[in-house]
Amino acid sequence: MIDKVSDAARPAVDRIASGAHQAVDKIASAAGQAAETLGVKGEQLKNAQVRAMEQCRGYVRDHPVKSLGIAVAAGFL
Repeated sequence: MIDKVSDAARPAVDRIASGAHQAVDKIASAAGQAAETLGVKGEQLKNAQVRAMEQCRGYVRDHPVKSLGIAVAAGFL
């Protein structure tokens, strides 16, 4: 009797296991794609930060008195 029930349940268990395996594969793939996208976006943000710092340095070099005034005003606030 137990063998009959076990044999009858085996296809259902196999289908569930297969579905679970496919779901895990999809989630892992999505997580990998998300990690790759975050890596690319992180690199873009890092490049933007470098450009902003270069622009700030250029502004300070070109307008030292204005930069000092802005820094004093920001410090006062």
